[in-house]
Amino acid sequence: MTAAAAHGINGVQLGVVVFFFVVVSIGGFFAARWKRPQSLHSLEEWGLGGRRFGTVVTWFLLGGDLYTAYTFVAVPAAMFALGSVSGFFAVPYTIVVYPLIFVFMPRLWSVSHRKGYVTPADFVRGRYDSRLLALAVAVTGIVATMPYIALQLVGIQAVLDTIGFGGTGSAFAKDLPLIIAFVVLAAYTYSSGLRAPALIAFVKDMLIYLVIIVAVVYVAWKIGFGNIFDAAQKKFTTPNPKTHKVPGSFIPPNQQYWAYTTLALGSAMALFMYPHSVTGVLAARSRRVVRRNAAILPAYSLMLGFLALLGFAAIYSHTSVIGQDGKPNAQLAAPHWFAQVFPSWFAGVALAAIGIGALVPAAIMSIAASNLFTRNIYRDLLRPNATPREEARVSKIVSLVVKFGALAFVLFLDRQNALNFQLLGGVWIMQTFLAIVAGLYTRWFHRWALLLGWAAAIVYGTVAAYRTHSPTVTHFASSLAPFPFTDTKVYIAVSAIVINIVVSVVLTALFRIVRVPAGIDDTVADDFYSESAAEQVAPQDAPSLAGERTG
Repeated sequence: MTAAAAHGINGVQLGVVVFFFVVVSIGGFFAARWKRPQSLHSLEEWGLGGRRFGTVVTWFLLGGDLYTAYTFVAVPAAMFALGSVSGFFAVPYTIVVYPLIFVFMPRLWSVSHRKGYVTPADFVRGRYDSRLLALAVAVTGIVATMPYIALQLVGIQAVLDTIGFGGTGSAFAKDLPLIIAFVVLAAYTYSSGLRAPALIAFVKDMLIYLVIIVAVVYVAWKIGFGNIFDAAQKKFTTPNPKTHKVPGSFIPPNQQYWAYTTLALGSAMALFMYPHSVTGVLAARSRRVVRRNAAILPAYSLMLGFLALLGFAAIYSHTSVIGQDGKPNAQLAAPHWFAQVFPSWFAGVALAAIGIGALVPAAIMSIAASNLFTRNIYRDLLRPNATPREEARVSKIVSLVVKFGALAFVLFLDRQNALNFQLLGGVWIMQTFLAIVAGLYTRWFHRWALLLGWAAAIVYGTVAAYRTHSPTVTHFASSLAPFPFTDTKVYIAVSAIVINIVVSVVLTALFRIVRVPAGIDDTVADDFYSESAAEQVAPQDAPSLAGERTG
């Protein structure tokens, strides 16, 4: 067992984690004064930081947003428990995603900046003149984000377990540090908005890079990369004496190629459909900043590749993944490995990096979800004449509800439920891709066709995920299922988006034949090329888009 598990709370590790938590908390409250405007009482300022973040700030913000605490525990855990098929797919998908966002995210930034859109659902409503379609996008984003926030708490729980909290103590004593951390997070997010995670992302990312560099040097110098691969290969090619099955796969077999490929591609397509990813992009100062970040963010993918290999390092080091509750938990592989091989003070730095890695994305996610509720449910459906101050106030309150809802989810429900809903979240959020991304290039798709395609895909994806099972999990056991009418397993979200596209194309053609009203497009071609809200784009720089206006 780790030192933490054997000897109770490790005071050195706890002291280091508390120190960095205090530092980022002070920074979170100070962020209200950072680049402070005359007032934070609008979604433009509170929810998007005034849209004034430059290349460096956006790079740290998006890095802190996309590479979460759960990433730091789940990816090595998958490599440790199941092998490269389940764990290493995260590396190619984070490589594929950046060319995609280089192409379409600058267009979304431009039209949103020009038209004052705060959420992707704002864009969908303006483009298709459909409150229902915008509501579908908004609800999908909120529901998909909630379990994502909950999983950040799972990352913090792994840190607390490694330090020594839990075991035979009361449930309240075990969870008290987690509750305190989220109360403080809620307080400085409420006061500072998006500026808080943008500022503390500097600390989080610098700690992560320091920890990964040291870990990689340690593995190369003390262990050797060849040795950790040999240890992993031995584990995943040796059958269990009881079940006579191997625990995972070191190299994907032929029958898993489609699963691996679609999981990587589908995850890449879905990543920037999450509202927190869009929020980070829309907070950028210019479309050039968005393009620069698409070019330099792959540096995080390199870091993620090294992080994944720590799962193999934990196999080599025979790291225990027995938690304080006496049960095995693969998500403890990386935290326990740091506690096992490094001095307590540096293990504390690593644990602090993981813990802070939960606070940054949790803050952005709650802000993004609250912006969706305020703009596309509260204002669109309940209070059309809401003032900017009222919008900001509602968004702040909803951000608190979202955070504490996620906290309650983790404290009172089984961890498997969070994993199940996160699995569904990826399937669901993928179904907004067609309405958003296709809408950036063409107005051909009919609003009702997109809504019905979304509904068909949501139903299929939910049922397909529900029907997956394993020896230990009855439902929602996997993100893979056979592609319709075949035996080939693929990522469920990819099957669902194919259904979405087919339904949307067929119904669009039908609706256009029978001349069902398509609504009035609020955008023009120039909007997709602008650098600022006031800029008028020269005609030669903004070629017209087919079907831009429909009424």
